[in-house]
Amino acid sequence: MTIQIPTDELTNYCARVFERVGSSTEEARAVAASLVDSNLTGHDSHGVIRVPRYVSWVKSGELVPNQTPARLVDTPAFAVLDGRFGYGQIMAPRAVDIGVEKAESLGLGAVSLRNSGHIGRVGEWAERAASRNLISIHFVNAAGSILVAPFGGLERRLSTAPFCVGLPREGAPPLILDFATSLVAEGKVRVASQGGKPLPPDALIGPDGALSGDPSLLYGPLTVDNPGDHLHGAGAIRAFGEHKGSGLALICELLGGSLTGNGATEPERRFANGMFSLYIDPKRVDPSHLFDADMARYLQWFSKAKPIPGQEILTPGEPERRARAQRSANGVPLPEEVWEAIQATARSVGAAP
Repeated sequence: MTIQIPTDELTNYCARVFERVGSSTEEARAVAASLVDSNLTGHDSHGVIRVPRYVSWVKSGELVPNQTPARLVDTPAFAVLDGRFGYGQIMAPRAVDIGVEKAESLGLGAVSLRNSGHIGRVGEWAERAASRNLISIHFVNAAGSILVAPFGGLERRLSTAPFCVGLPREGAPPLILDFATSLVAEGKVRVASQGGKPLPPDALIGPDGALSGDPSLLYGPLTVDNPGDHLHGAGAIRAFGEHKGSGLALICELLGGSLTGNGATEPERRFANGMFSLYIDPKRVDPSHLFDADMARYLQWFSKAKPIPGQEILTPGEPERRARAQRSANGVPLPEEVWEAIQATARSVGAAP
């Protein structure tokens, strides 16, 4: 069964939970708002389903409230930041703002972020840069979260290694391409395990090479003591696109992990997101002012290709805008299991129901 919760009520409720585990009012609100925004765009895997996990990380010391990123390197063109294991919803936007400032000054900027808590939906940060009329490209890794088998393999060697590009448009919504390089994001496996949308039947691979859509292959048998810990599972998520997706995942690990100093994925280390981002001012690259008009013409032509019967051709960001319009009006849909888990977490920290 699914319940609908108004956006403001859900945000306020989650913010109270984060305040109860040590966040300032401002930080708690920012983290909660970012999670709810992911639900609004239809990315439930990066939404409030994460609240119990975040609280667990705070209690264990893996996630540290009220942090600001340390600038390890700062030049006119690039910066290297250490998130000090603070909330990713605080670290990522600050990293974006630094990159935006550099790109606005020089036309090009780069920011390397290491040791950040889970940064949520990467598309949110590309949208932030696009709102300043800047192109952005993001390579992300998740150290301490080996979940994905490389193409041709049975064993986990990769994180879900997200990749994201944002393109601003004049007088139109930006194009935001944002995806995990795994066939499905880990959060989608978690959503499926808690009564949400089922996985594709070939999303996971077992140690015997058999394909499956059963979340227990990743998490092991789901019980009260194991509500979804990937360390208990014998299988792996598959990389998307066979060798192409696997190759892009590897690049995300090396740029988002090795280059940033976050470290490419290791089995037993503390969870942290690393993100290497480029910011580009298209007006500096395109003095002839061809970019936006040509992009508009091309997108129109692209979208008018004859569709497969029963399908439609969408540009990156369209599904999110549709979901936002619907859910903003009707409330955020949550499976009962997810809502019960959030309420149980809230009760455990003394947050009012």
